[in-house]
Amino acid sequence: MKIWKKNLVAAAILVTVCAGIYVNWLYTEQSMPKDLTDTLDAEKVMSDDALILRDDGTLLADSQVNTATDYFAAVRLSRQQARDSALNLLQDAAVNSDQTKAEESAAELEEIVQTALTEAQIESLIIAKGYADCVAYMSSSGISVAVSAPEGGLKQEDVAVIADIVMSQSEYTFADIRVVEVP
Repeated sequence: MKIWKKNLVAAAILVTVCAGIYVNWLYTEQSMPKDLTDTLDAEKVMSDDALILRDDGTLLADSQVNTATDYFAAVRLSRQQARDSALNLLQDAAVNSDQTKAEESAAELEEIVQTALTEAQIESLIIAKGYADCVAYMSSSGISVAVSAPEGGLKQEDVAVIADIVMSQSEYTFADIRVVEVP
């Protein structure tokens, strides 16, 4: 008799939990927007402006980007989009080509990944040295580092610290490094 009651209670709890999950699923499916235009104005969706999300959750149009934080976010987004596009092209080339081209594509993919890792390390170390924000962009001709300007602007000591970080994390020489101050 006790086993039957325990099984009945367990079955009732199981049915209640399953009913709750089903009702939750129905409610969330009905409340989800069917289209992006249900959430945003059609003008914002169809606009050519890039939309940037601020820390407080408000949207900022590309034409309104004027602070250093927004600048760094826009540059990072642009850099990531360019990399993603290059990665997609290389992956397609690797799949749709012969062995030699596939190996070349794999080598280029490895180079892109290594460049991204090196840039991230440089950015992290510069921020760890006390600078508010920075973005590093590596190319075959050199590296550009945009740094958020501290109070009083960048000094020679700041440039030396940044250059030391870049040279320790990469194979660039001092002549290959360009430091740009972002107000």
